This record gives sequence, structure tokens and C-alpha cells, in this order.
Amino acid sequence: MAFLRKHSTMASEKSNRPEAHIPRGFRDRMGAELAAERRMLDAIRSVYEAYGFDALETSALEYADALGKFLPDQDRPNEGVFALRDDDEQWLAMRYDLTAPLARFVAENFDVLPKPFRRYQVGQVFRNEKPGPGRYREFTQFDADTVGTASVFADAEGYMMLCDAFDKLGLAGQYVVKVNNRKVLNGVLESIGLAKGGDAQRGAVLRAIDKLDRLGPQGVMQLLGAGRKDESGDFTKGAGLSEGAIARVMAFTAVSATERGQVVKNLETLVGDSEEGQKGIAELREIDAILRSAGYEDQRVRFDPSIVRGLAYYTGPVVEAELIGEVTNEDGQVVRFGSVASGGRYDDLVTRFKGVEVPATGVSIGVSRLLAALIAKGLISGSDAQGPVVVLVMDREAMGSYLAMVRELRAAGVRAEIYTGTSGMKAQLKYADKRRSPAAIIEGGDERAKGAVTIKDLALGAEHAKNIKDREQWSKGADAQVTVARAELVSAVKQILSRHSS
Repeated sequence: MAFLRKHSTMASEKSNRPEAHIPRGFRDRMGAELAAERRMLDAIRSVYEAYGFDALETSALEYADALGKFLPDQDRPNEGVFALRDDDEQWLAMRYDLTAPLARFVAENFDVLPKPFRRYQVGQVFRNEKPGPGRYREFTQFDADTVGTASVFADAEGYMMLCDAFDKLGLAGQYVVKVNNRKVLNGVLESIGLAKGGDAQRGAVLRAIDKLDRLGPQGVMQLLGAGRKDESGDFTKGAGLSEGAIARVMAFTAVSATERGQVVKNLETLVGDSEEGQKGIAELREIDAILRSAGYEDQRVRFDPSIVRGLAYYTGPVVEAELIGEVTNEDGQVVRFGSVASGGRYDDLVTRFKGVEVPATGVSIGVSRLLAALIAKGLISGSDAQGPVVVLVMDREAMGSYLAMVRELRAAGVRAEIYTGTSGMKAQLKYADKRRSPAAIIEGGDERAKGAVTIKDLALGAEHAKNIKDREQWSKGADAQVTVARAELVSAVKQILSRHSS
């Protein structure tokens, strides 16, 4: 009976243990990917700072009413966000982008900030949406925004900054920055009798056009009309436009030309007498002139009326940057990365707080997708980074000597660590291998008595091991381990590191 009670207790304890698994739509990341991401972010940051932008960090939690209701396809205030009620009964929500928190920050600190206020920010954002392959509920954005100017020079500067960032990452000739103006689209909507005020129908039109790349013209036409049934059988109600109105909207999205100036001329005929539409046309002309004078040709920055952006707060020029061409991944699959950055003008977002007009514009880079593209194109290494040099502990009475070694290596700019476990030499070397260490330092009693250290070139040893077939070849691999004078430790390690840095 005692055995049964003990067995039952153990089973109960096991069943009460929490399961170790990450929530759906989230992911853990480790050193190699994070190191590659850091190199990419540093390159982008250097461009943003060269343009005079300063760093800003805002809270991941905001009051829900401060974030506003701007997510596409959402009808309820807390839909699409992770929200909780605080002990003062106010709703808090995880930020779904970096722009809405910026608007709150500017409004809260309006009197002390320089105008225009220029900031960049990199950080995680959160969407309470259905996860899927490559679609996460937490992801990183890298934004740059200018707040406090209505000049479209700030918009054009954002497009130039994207080009410069992509060029610095090695993507010259492999991207296109596509620009449109919401005011031009508003002019087209006015011409079909859809004036401002019909927000629900206008929103349905915007969301339909925003899906053009994914659904194609036929799918968008269905969403502009009665609606569309997808492959799963789910039906999405459409905007309910007439056939004539659908034809005019589709004509707007189909306008194209190799030169920005020609696109503007073609759009001008579609907006008719709409005052807002004509203002949008004038802004596009000014943006074109700025870009041309700065040397950003039509191949890099293109005017494309199909770009509308799904977020509801955009009020003027909008932008989307795409990578062009395809790459083959490790599984032999052809991958097209598409959009890696977006943004636009949002003149009303800060106004929500201040009650006065505070124009603003910005761009946002999708960090995860851009990083995946750079790795796939071989422009940045996504493989495991080189680990630290590991100093083995052969004699715990000699910890002072081992500490002196790592201090010397670190002072010389070499990553180094002392093995902190309690295992023997074989296990310590296995640990160094798992850490992808380029070298292991061994100082036992014999080495110490001779004033020497033994250095194992682990990377070279691994290469030799792949090709060793007999004892003769094994003996030729002896250069993977050398014994040097203790005073030559740093120079010998640096020589090994230089051997594997190319």
C-alpha cells in the first residue's frame, strides 16, 4: 500500500508540472541570429544617425485609448491587441506598432521637444492575431519619424534614407521604394461619390486595394463589390461599389510608367476637380523634384498607385519598399521576400491628443523579413557565430592563473571565458566544441612548471577530423595543438583567430 501511495503521489506531482512550451505565434531566438540582426541594425542605425535622427525608447505598454483604433480589419477597440485592465480600472495594451506610442510621447512632451522632432526607434511590437507560417504575434520594427512639419521634404528624405540603408546592406539594385499619396486616392473616391464621412466603406476600399499584390486584380474587384469567398469557404463582405466605381478604382491602381513624372500626369486625369486629389498630385510632383535633385532615380524610387497601406491613420504620401528578384533557400525552394519596409504621413495622429494640427511622417523597416532576405542572399551570416576562447580548469588550486589568462585575452579584445562547470578535461573540450570556440587553453601542472600553455585550435582540429583516414594523416594534423611560452599566449591565440577570420 505504501508503494502504491508513493507511486500515486509521484504521478500526481508529475501531472501538476507545467508544460515547457512557448505560446503560439511567439518564438525564442539565440546567439547566431541575434548577432546577425545586431550587425544589420547597426548598419541601419548608422544611416539614421547620419541623417540627424536621435534614438528614443517608449514603453511596450500604453493606455488602450492612447493607441487608438487603427489596426486594419478590426472593429472593436481591443481587437488585435493584447490588453489587460489595470488596478485603476483603466485598460492597458501592448503596443502594436512604434508610431502610436510616438504620437503619445510627442503630445506628452510637446512643449520641450524641438520642432521638427526627429527620432528613430527599434523595438518589439505585438499583434493579437491568428499566427501562421512566418506570421508571428511579436516582431521587431525599426522606425524613423519626423514630427512637426507638413513639408513633403520630410517624406522624400525618408525614402532617400531607406535607399541609403538598403545600399549599405549590400542590396543596391535589388530593391524598389514605391510611393503613392492617400490624397490622390481620396480624390478618386470623391469622383465616384465616396466622400469623406463614409469611413466604413472607404476603409473597405483601402483594405481591398492593399490586398492587390496577394489576391490580384480579380480578387480586389470582388472585395470592392459584393465580397469574396476564399479557399477555405470564408466570405469577406465587400465595399459594395457599383461596377463603374470599381472600374475607376481599378484604373487608378493600374496606372504605371517607368518615369515618376508620367505617373503623375496619368493620375491627374483620374482625380478630376477634387481639391484634395489635386493637392496630392502637387505633393507627388514636389517629391519627384526633390528626389531627382538628390540623384535618386526612377529605378530606385517609383510612384505606384497600388500602394495604399492598410493602417487607417495615414493621411498623405505612403511608401512601401520591396526586394525584387527571387532566391533559393536551403531547401531548394524559390522565395520572394516582397515588402520589407513601409510608412507614410499621419498628420492627425498627434492631433488626437493636442487638438491642434501636428503633421508627421515616417518609415518603418520590418526587421525579421529583411534579416531573412539578407541571410538568404548571402549578404550577412546567419550561421552560428564564433564562440569565445575557453580556458580549461585543470587544477582548481590554480584559478588565479586562469583568471590572469582571461584578463589578458579580454584586454587584447579577445572573447574569453573560464570553464565554470565541475567536469573533467574531456567534458570541458566537448563544452568548448558546443560553444563553437575557436581555441581551448590548457595549463596543467606540467605546463605551469615549464612556464608554458597548450593551445588547441578546435576549428582546425575539426577540419582535420573530417579528412583523417589513417594514423599518418592523423599525425599531420598535430598542428591543431601547439605549446607556447606563457608570455606568448595572447599573440598565439590571435594568430589562430586570424587563421579562421577569413
